Amino acid sequence: MDLTRREFTKNTALLGAAIGTGLAFIRPAETRAECIRPPGALPEDEFLSKCIRCGQCGDACPNRCITQLSEETGKTFSISPGTGDEGTPVIFPRQQACNLCNSDRQGDALLCTDACPTGALRLVKKDPDDLQRKVQMGVAEVDTNLCYSYNGSSCGVCVRACPFERKALKAGLMERPMLDPDYCIGCGLCERSCIRYPQAITVKPVERM
Repeated sequence: MDLTRREFTKNTALLGAAIGTGLAFIRPAETRAECIRPPGALPEDEFLSKCIRCGQCGDACPNRCITQLSEETGKTFSISPGTGDEGTPVIFPRQQACNLCNSDRQGDALLCTDACPTGALRLVKKDPDDLQRKVQMGVAEVDTNLCYSYNGSSCGVCVRACPFERKALKAGLMERPMLDPDYCIGCGLCERSCIRYPQAITVKPVERM
C-alpha cells in the first residue's frame, strides 16, 4: 500500500524514537559518577590522567578496602568500567570500608597516599584537620524508611563507627543518625557497620575539588 508523504514522515519519526529508546537501554553505565575513590584522590579527570593503575595503593592498604575496578569486581555492585576507568582503584564500603589506617599516631600519612607514586592520591596525614581538608570520598545518606532507629528500635551502630562522631554523625532520639555533610568524608565505616540489609546508610560519591 502506498504511503503519503505525511504518513512516511510520521512513521520514520516513530521508528527513530524507538531505536533511540532501545539504545538508551543498552548504553554502558557511567562509572565516574558512581565510583568511590581512595582518600586524597584528585578531581576525577586529573586523577584518571595521573593514575597509572599500578595497584600500589591497594597493596599498602592495611584494611584491604582498595580494589582495582574491572568487570568482575564491579559485578556485585552493578558498576561497569567506563572509558579509562579499567584498573583504577575504587572502594566498595559495604564490602570493606576505609578505616583511615586506624592509627592514633597523628602526623603519619595514610598508607595508600604515601604509596602512590604519581600524586593521583595527595599525601594525607592521620590528622583530623588534614583529613577534613583533603579527603572527599563521598557523603553518607540515611534512608529513614529502612533505619531501625527511625522505626521504633534503637540502634546507633553507624554513629559509633564514625571516626568523626558527634560531628559527621550524631545520635538523636532513639540513637537516630543525624548527618552533617560538612564533616562527612565518605570513609564508609557507617555503611560497613550497618546491621540492616539492605543497609539504611550508604555513601554516595561527590565531586572532588
